[in-house]
Amino acid sequence: MEKKKTTAKIVFSLGEILVGNMMYAAAVVLFIVPNGLITGGTTGLALFVNHSLGIPISLFVSVFNVAMFLLGAWVLGKQFALTTVLSTIIYPVLLGVMEGSGFGGFVLEEKLVAVLYAGLLIGGGIGIVMRAGASTGGMDIPALVLKKKLDVNVSMTLYIMDCVVLGLQLIEADSHAILYGIILIIVYTMVLNQVLMSGNARIQVKIVSRRYEEINRLIAERIDCGTSLLHMETGYLHREQEMILAVISRRDLPRLNSLVMDEDPEAFMIINQINEVRGRGFTLKRVYKEARQ
Repeated sequence: MEKKKTTAKIVFSLGEILVGNMMYAAAVVLFIVPNGLITGGTTGLALFVNHSLGIPISLFVSVFNVAMFLLGAWVLGKQFALTTVLSTIIYPVLLGVMEGSGFGGFVLEEKLVAVLYAGLLIGGGIGIVMRAGASTGGMDIPALVLKKKLDVNVSMTLYIMDCVVLGLQLIEADSHAILYGIILIIVYTMVLNQVLMSGNARIQVKIVSRRYEEINRLIAERIDCGTSLLHMETGYLHREQEMILAVISRRDLPRLNSLVMDEDPEAFMIINQINEVRGRGFTLKRVYKEARQ
């Protein structure tokens, strides 16, 4: 049974990597190239080389990705190589297939619309690949190498490299294209962050109330949520009591608010968004036990 689960998980991850790279390739072939857009990363560098030397985008991406993959495998080790090899092969292959299909993509009158579509596809595609525990390779690898060797911030390195790639394309593009390129990077970065956080984000709630026992019971009964009681002391009166800590989904927050306010209108609540939760009831199966009396 455990072996079947592991196999299914691997197959699902491979499917995610395939779909993510397909979305990335579709963004380039359907929107970026037909509308003369520019972007950062390996694709942006490939666009520059294509405009300057006429080398097909898929061919340059293949050669560059393989070179970066070998660098990453040498410096970062076998584990990195295993999570990157699929994208190193799949992305340029899909680019080549789509380029050779004869479909010229969508030439849109409003280039900003093309930018938004491309940003959604690129951000969504990279996010799906990363959620599968893989890497898209390419420009990510020099940034990771610099991080390991010189402890340079990865995000900062990627931003600098994107700016350099955009600057190279400025030779062939006008100021409007550069602006669209910057907007594209902003859009796909925002989408990427949302995809990485989707499904994992939760709301952390801390409740301070004299009626904590009743509220704690109602949370378990009506929201089906586990809680923890944290011992605390008030700062002004130095009164010792318990504080309720709960982690819930966004959709349960209005119900929790109503529940607490109905039970104790003077209750003090602290509400935070958290990016990810791991453990029983979230990444592990929920187990119900009888409460101690």
